[in-house]
Amino acid sequence: MTEATTTPPRRVPVWAEGLIGQMLALGVALLGGAIIILLVGESPLRVYAVLLRGAFGSAENIAGSLLQATPIIICGVAACVALRGGLFNIGVEGQLYVGGFAAAWVGFTLSLPAGVHGIVGLLAGMLAGALWIALPAIMRARFNANEVVSTILMNYVAVLLTSYLTIAVFKRTGGWSETEPVAPTAYLPQLMDGSRVNMGLLIGLALALGLYLFLRFTNAGYAVSAMGANPRFAAYGGIRVQRNVFVLLLASGAVGGLAGAVETLGVHRRFMEGFAPGFGFDGVIAALLANGNPLGVVVVSLFFGALRKGSLLMEVETGASREIITVIQALIILCVSAQILIRRNGGVSGEKRWKF
Repeated sequence: MTEATTTPPRRVPVWAEGLIGQMLALGVALLGGAIIILLVGESPLRVYAVLLRGAFGSAENIAGSLLQATPIIICGVAACVALRGGLFNIGVEGQLYVGGFAAAWVGFTLSLPAGVHGIVGLLAGMLAGALWIALPAIMRARFNANEVVSTILMNYVAVLLTSYLTIAVFKRTGGWSETEPVAPTAYLPQLMDGSRVNMGLLIGLALALGLYLFLRFTNAGYAVSAMGANPRFAAYGGIRVQRNVFVLLLASGAVGGLAGAVETLGVHRRFMEGFAPGFGFDGVIAALLANGNPLGVVVVSLFFGALRKGSLLMEVETGASREIITVIQALIILCVSAQILIRRNGGVSGEKRWKF
């Protein structure tokens, strides 16, 4: 009689493994940033202290950090929608641009009552984002084309197309590369006096919480998570993977377009060329660093918003350029991608795309 073999119990939960990996990635990125700071002749402790003061040193600075974090939260939720289904929407930046332009067009073209005008603008941004990802979604669902390649290429088209429309078609008379301002009836309500922090922050928080509850407590959310963990098993269990791929990518694009609409109607109140540089990519990084957890996206996005706001004071008071923040974010991408690849290869080949 042979002795039965047993698998030793897992001492660390799966979610804790992911959290530890993300924290290590963040620590390595900050260490790499410290090395760059030393190379430019500055003290890492001093630079990081000024960075913190610029982000949280006053109520005005905190409001600025929240303002920077708002589009990153929404873009991060957009990336999470796809990630939890095992998909990679790297085109959030492009969806943000077309969504922002569509909202601006509604804002300066249509005449609608206050409140209704803003809602229509937000819906137009969502529709534009969904339409912009429709072709990559069809290609991925119907022909299994790599959505990473198709969505990232669409970014360049979106940025250049909106630039052309802004400069050659809808440019404000006598102004810079920007459209006419949107009507006041399309403005998003401000949350803080003397600051541009607006209702978009609450929209982002509501989206993150709503997505978390959807994934955690609904059958459809379970189907999405099952797809992300093991698409073959999901298909064997009766989940319509092909249809869900298409729907998830459309939903992800719609949320990405909403981020652009919020930035247009709540902050700039017009569409400007290059109005939101890098917010879409920051959102994707936030989703990865949060391991696909929508609530974690909020925390990471607040961190990224603080980095963006604090870097302005850092550049003024120290000899370190704010491009160091870009270096830190690039290191975060590399570290997070490396640990995801390691965890992915730890599974059975061909059965898992991502592990959440």
